[in-house]
Amino acid sequence: MSSPSRIIPSVLPADFSALGAEVSALCAAGADRIQWDVMDGVFVPNLTFGPDVIAAARPHSSVPFEAHLMVTDPDRDIARYVDAGCDLVIVHAEACPHLHRTLGLIRDLGARAGVALNPATPAGTLAHVLDLTDLVLAMTVNPGFGGQRYVPAVEPKLVELRRLIDASGLAIELEVDGGISDATIAGAAAAGADAFISGSWLYGHPGGKRAAVAELRAIADAARGRQQREVA
Repeated sequence: MSSPSRIIPSVLPADFSALGAEVSALCAAGADRIQWDVMDGVFVPNLTFGPDVIAAARPHSSVPFEAHLMVTDPDRDIARYVDAGCDLVIVHAEACPHLHRTLGLIRDLGARAGVALNPATPAGTLAHVLDLTDLVLAMTVNPGFGGQRYVPAVEPKLVELRRLIDASGLAIELEVDGGISDATIAGAAAAGADAFISGSWLYGHPGGKRAAVAELRAIADAARGRQQREVA
């Protein structure tokens, strides 16, 4: 295992009236990054944050921000999310008619570029844009709402994505988002993921956020270690 598993809390379950304090608490809990689920009510049936809200929370964080843009026209506002302090901007392949151009725009603006795939979108969709991709996000739920049930049928696609990434020789993270908990993270990790979004489960952990982050990281590290020993 080359590096510890990265645990990235989503702020979707947070108290929106106290986002600065929520972000600070996630940093203190050991988060590797913090994810902002940006929804436009069109690409997905929900509305959440805009760049001004993210910018207001940025001074309260000691870790990077990532913006997951679940929107129909990401190109229009990418620059605003980078200006708001998002180090990583993730767009959906399904929303980008010119995905190559969109990823190039993110990098030109000085941010890392990520591509998200809905559960039914094939892994091969990314085969010809990996050179412009810093992170692949495989959705393990259909995007739009927190608290959904993990879709285990995505795990074979994670295996495919891991093979594509490894064959490319590029340093690309493989992230999963949706229903990640103590009961599901091992399956995603064994299938090849190395970064994990958690929202509802993490916020609901009886031991608090720090205990939740530590537990998820330990389970994922163990599963990745077992998988790599089996391959070797």
